[in-house]
Amino acid sequence: MSQLLVRDLDDEIVAELKRQAAANGRSAEAEHREILRSQLLPSAPRKRAFKDVLASMPYFGDDELFDVR
Repeated sequence: MSQLLVRDLDDEIVAELKRQAAANGRSAEAEHREILRSQLLPSAPRKRAFKDVLASMPYFGDDELFDVR
């Protein structure tokens, strides 16, 4: 894989990148990669983190079969 170095960024841009990365549970570097991917390759399938897949599953309530009280 290639590397990309971006110089002379405004401090506001770096701060916003870090804020957005933290909100998405990613490092600033991973957030930067995702921004570039989503803007340059919008039709490419997006990999989802396992925790995001689990969090998206609906809750259907408790199952009586597993109630061990």
